[in-house]
Amino acid sequence: MKKPLLVTCLFILSGLATFAQTTKSIGRATYLKVNPATLINELDISLEQELTEKMSLEIGISGIYTDYPDYVLAKKVDIGQKKPDISTEQFVDARGLGFRAGLRWYIFSTRDGLSRVMGTYFQPVFFYKKVFYPNQEVTLNNTTYKESGDKNVFGLQLLLGRQIQKDKLVLDPFIGIGVRTKIYRYQNFNLENGAVEANNGRLVSILPSLQIGIKLGFKM
Repeated sequence: MKKPLLVTCLFILSGLATFAQTTKSIGRATYLKVNPATLINELDISLEQELTEKMSLEIGISGIYTDYPDYVLAKKVDIGQKKPDISTEQFVDARGLGFRAGLRWYIFSTRDGLSRVMGTYFQPVFFYKKVFYPNQEVTLNNTTYKESGDKNVFGLQLLLGRQIQKDKLVLDPFIGIGVRTKIYRYQNFNLENGAVEANNGRLVSILPSLQIGIKLGFKM
């Protein structure tokens, strides 16, 4: 699983770099940024391309190398919610990919003469993540079975932020709200009255979310 994800990430990053070089020739700025707040479980890289003086398109990709934060939320935080039947080891060793796209509207332009609030923006973001949980072997009645699982995550974020540029360095703090849907699918095996039974489970979780963070990057 690791090698296909790595190859996919490298292929997409190569495409983003080519796109940036193409758009640079038409006089619009391009920014490459990373979100350090997510490094605990994923590498989140985004590319922002100016379209007009007040509008830009931001696309991003994330390589997920563990789903441990979701384990904490799903297993350790108990607010009466249903919990997926996925083991700790599967959460920790999970791998996945994420994609997102957002249209950014800069509220003030250079013509407004408001230098203190330059870079303030509003941005709706749509995102999707696919997480694969590793197979886990379990032996029942002298027979070995493989338990598996995966997760789909998609949602919408509404962000308000301010992009600050110093020479080529870019700081992009933001805050916002959103809603996301998680769909877990898993297959487990249990002993019932001496017989092995397969449990094909599906759990849907829809929750609001609070977004606070900062992206770091540079102008290409």
